[in-house]
Amino acid sequence: MSADLKYGVSLYSYTNEFGVTLTLEDCIEDVADLGATGLEILGEAHIPSYPEPKAEWIDAWFAALERYQLEPTCYGSWVDTRRFGGRSLTEDEAVWQLETDLRLAARLGFRFLRPKLGVVTSDLEPDPVWEPATERVLDLAAELDIVICPEIHWPSVIKSKVVDDYLGFIERTGTKHFGLLMDTGVFQKSMHHRGGGIASRLGDGSARPPITPVVPVSDLEDVIDKTVHIQAKFYEIDDELVDHYIPWREILDVLERHHWSGYLSSEYEGDYATGRAADQLRRQHALLRQLALEAPKGSAR
Repeated sequence: MSADLKYGVSLYSYTNEFGVTLTLEDCIEDVADLGATGLEILGEAHIPSYPEPKAEWIDAWFAALERYQLEPTCYGSWVDTRRFGGRSLTEDEAVWQLETDLRLAARLGFRFLRPKLGVVTSDLEPDPVWEPATERVLDLAAELDIVICPEIHWPSVIKSKVVDDYLGFIERTGTKHFGLLMDTGVFQKSMHHRGGGIASRLGDGSARPPITPVVPVSDLEDVIDKTVHIQAKFYEIDDELVDHYIPWREILDVLERHHWSGYLSSEYEGDYATGRAADQLRRQHALLRQLALEAPKGSAR
């Protein structure tokens, strides 16, 4: 049995154009046009009247999915632990937020929910409220058949307390509804620069030195059985379909060796000139499909 890869897109890729030059349906149409089959969204960013969209909007959402033959993949939520000035989010408030987004994600047909939480360290260790709050919503996640998957995102590394805590949570609870979302930016070989500044959406480097942690792709093998979704983060694909930042051949080789099944959901975070996201997404999908075809037993659709 070989890897069964599917290709999707996170609408975060269109950040600078969404609501300016592109509507939600424009973005969805572009995702379908480039040959992807999976669609990833951010709840607060892409759903009008969040967290209570109108019935007409939900009907239009499913009509668009059917028209463009797309499958909802991962719903991005935001548990803002610093929402209220002077205090952190309470456990009950975090539970309410998670329950709200789980129910909305289920209404819209999503299988995975990525909870983004406030962090307490420079390597993105989440606020301690994550663990008790997540444990309290596991029954609801099971009822809705949604897997909660926090994101392993640069500058976190795989061999870290962040990941160890998530793995320990899975082992302690025995849950099948919690896993890891791997962001491939973790494996970047160097920082992408734009106009003299760092193009990472994390900032311009003023908060901390722009040092790229070295994370060997082989580390992915240690957590691949707990990785349920992959955000195929990238910054730039050149005219020769070469990515000088993310080692795709190595990543695909690991997925192939472990017969990993799931979505590579493109997340473009390079230069945000008008029309550039659409062009870069097509380049990345062409590159990924080409590499998958070159793999000895690779299989993709």
